[in-house]
Amino acid sequence: MNLPSPEQLLDRLVAQLAPHIQEGTALALVGMHTGGVWVMQALVERLDMSHLDSGTLDTAFYRDDYSQRGLHDDVKPSRIAFDVAGRHILLIDDVLNTGRSVRAAMNLLFDYGRPASIRLAVLVDRGGRELPICADYAGLRLELPARERIKLDRTEDGRLSLKVSRG
Repeated sequence: MNLPSPEQLLDRLVAQLAPHIQEGTALALVGMHTGGVWVMQALVERLDMSHLDSGTLDTAFYRDDYSQRGLHDDVKPSRIAFDVAGRHILLIDDVLNTGRSVRAAMNLLFDYGRPASIRLAVLVDRGGRELPICADYAGLRLELPARERIKLDRTEDGRLSLKVSRG
C-alpha cells in the first residue's frame, strides 16, 4: 500500500489546524508518546506554536487492556507543566485505531484537571474503532483490515516514516 509521506500528512494537518490556532486563546498541546509527541513537535515548528503550553502523556498504565498487553518496555514519563483546568487541549497522536489509547489519554488528562475541551489531531485515522472516539483533524483517513498495522518511525536525524505491516 502506498501511503502519502508523513511530510504530506503533516502539511494536511497544518492546513486543517492553522485557522483554529489563535493568539490569546487558552489552547495547549499534548502529544501522546511516542509518535504523537513527534507529530506535535513537527506541528509546533510548522505552525510557529512555540508560544503555546505543551506537554506529553504516556498512557501505558491507563489502558483498559493493560492486563492483557502488559507494560511495554519503553514507558516514558508524562509531563504536563501547566494547569489543565479550563484549557482547550489539542491532543495529538500518530495513528488512531480502536480509540483505546485516546480514551486512556483523556482519563490521564483529567487527573491533571478538568479541561474546557479536548480536540484530537492524528496523522492517520486508520479506522477500526472499538469506542465512540473520532479525530477532529486527520492527515489521512482510511479503512484498513484489523490485521494490518500502521507505525510511525523516526530516524536519528528526525525524519519520519510510515510503515504498514501485517500483525
